[in-house]
Amino acid sequence: MIYFDNAATTRVDPKVASVVQEAMLDVFGNPSSPHTLGLAAERLVRQARDALAAAFGCRADEVYFTSGGTEGDNLAIRGVLEARSRKGKHIVASAIEHAAVLETLKHLADVGLCEYTLISPDGKGYVAPEDLVAAMRSDTVLVTVMAVNNEVGTVQPIQEMVRQVKATDNAIYFHTDAVQALGKIPCRVTDLGVDLLTASGHKLAGPKGVGSLYCRRGIRLSSQTTGGGQEEGLRSGTENVPGIAGFGLAVELAMNQMTERVRNWREMQECLLRLLEEIPDSHVHGEPLSNAPHIINVGFPGVKGEVLVHALANEGLFVSTGSACSSKRAPQSHVLAAMQVPRDVAEGSIRISFGSANTTKEVERAGELIAKAVAELRRFQRQ
Repeated sequence: MIYFDNAATTRVDPKVASVVQEAMLDVFGNPSSPHTLGLAAERLVRQARDALAAAFGCRADEVYFTSGGTEGDNLAIRGVLEARSRKGKHIVASAIEHAAVLETLKHLADVGLCEYTLISPDGKGYVAPEDLVAAMRSDTVLVTVMAVNNEVGTVQPIQEMVRQVKATDNAIYFHTDAVQALGKIPCRVTDLGVDLLTASGHKLAGPKGVGSLYCRRGIRLSSQTTGGGQEEGLRSGTENVPGIAGFGLAVELAMNQMTERVRNWREMQECLLRLLEEIPDSHVHGEPLSNAPHIINVGFPGVKGEVLVHALANEGLFVSTGSACSSKRAPQSHVLAAMQVPRDVAEGSIRISFGSANTTKEVERAGELIAKAVAELRRFQRQ
């Protein structure tokens, strides 16, 4: 098996799984309980919070645990709208955001709780900071742009975006979805300048069902889950201690190994790109070697991406057609459509994404399998 769908989810690191199991079986107390088991569980949560704070370059009390990237994005958007209702209800976002952002904006607009403007990228997937500023209004309360696009890997100039947005209206909050960025590129909030940042555990060899939201101290954000007042009242509910403990270790490992991992991924990207160039009429989207190191998106006209994915899976190579959160129901990638990729190319596109355990040898084998499958499917299509 060659697993190249790591942008969808990753295999849990054995060390992380061990920590999760220990938290389930041994440190199983409620972290709000005052007894020994409760204090031990609370210690695991605190250690994980410290690991996230170190990765983000922020204070530990600015990190809030969630159930994942989707909840983090929702909490940022809904929390800002509710807290800043006096200023307005307008949000600016890129047209290539994750469904957790786009579907949330659409729903809130449908029920009259917000208005939003989407900014299209250029043909490489980049969003121009000045376009964000041009779309801002006096009632704009939030700008949200993902740090690394989950389908093509484009790294957005978040720091410059924040600078221009704040220079125009310092009262506007800036949120970035960094789910595909954490552990792949630097995500220090002091450098980025963002007010809110979303992360997720299962994208970097951590468990599913756990994530975090960085919320800069002093930012007004309304809780969307009320109850016992956990997470400083921002996100009530008994903490997912096993998931949080695993998330914390996964982040620590990813940060300690990031330099080596990025070097390996860049070598695999270069190798794969050479192999893809040998396939007639292949179209690589964006600028992979300038993008995030773990993602390549490529299109093959005359082939249906979904059919190609299944053909490769039958050979033991696992890739995807795009976001795992929407690829099962979306007829065409909204990201590639926004980049104005021709429809026949977009429909024949697949995403290849690396993880920490992948090797160049696997890339070479994958190149052979992709070339063979594309040739066979095109030949079948012509018959």
